[in-house]
Amino acid sequence: MLLRPDGDEVIAIGQPAHAWLSGQLARAWGNARFGPVEPWEETCLAAEQHDAGMAAWERRPTLNPRTGLPRSFMELELDDHLEIWWSAAPLVLTQSRYAALLVSLHGSALYERRDLSRLEPADVERVEAFLAGQRELQTWLLADLRADPPSVRRNQRLVWTWDSLSLGLLLGWAPFELSAVPAADGVVDIAVQGDPGGATTLDPWPFATSRLTVRCEGRRLAGRFDDEAAMRDALSAAPGLTIEIDLAAPGER
Repeated sequence: MLLRPDGDEVIAIGQPAHAWLSGQLARAWGNARFGPVEPWEETCLAAEQHDAGMAAWERRPTLNPRTGLPRSFMELELDDHLEIWWSAAPLVLTQSRYAALLVSLHGSALYERRDLSRLEPADVERVEAFLAGQRELQTWLLADLRADPPSVRRNQRLVWTWDSLSLGLLLGWAPFELSAVPAADGVVDIAVQGDPGGATTLDPWPFATSRLTVRCEGRRLAGRFDDEAAMRDALSAAPGLTIEIDLAAPGER
């Protein structure tokens, strides 16, 4: 879950909703500078479904007693987070082997960035078991698909880019930078600049059209809670809303 501050309230955005926005970015992606995405449908599906493992948790979110709010995706307990990512690729596998491969690689990339020196030995073992299991799955899928590893890695990096951009847009990170983004010739860094009164710009511009609007849904949650059941009830009853974000090429705002 993403928690987007809005005055005294927060807008709670489910991880699958954020992934839907990632998928919209994926389907708008590509121009002469950034090249095509191949295979197109499978890679876009991976972007749309990369947080499939979160869907069950989003229906019964846990309470962060420190904030009185549902735990955000950055506040999940390790056991919950591992369970979510163990389930992600198998869920997507029912749709597409290639998309499941990208989702597995995305989960591995998240855990490869963790500083294991800050974890207890038992937790390190659980993380290493997860990574070993994902590598086994990835090896099988690569062989079954007869996929080209460099091309797969390029697409995994694109999924990472769309995920990061979606998070940054929804959580108001601008200005920020997307680093090592795959392009037609090597990789580039993209500067993302926000404008409170207008569209967000990306430079260089990676999309097929000069303007783009993406959207997802959230719920406006008021109050703080010291009881998990009360928080869940309030979230279920919270009014829904649509979040729209305008993007424009430099000079188009």
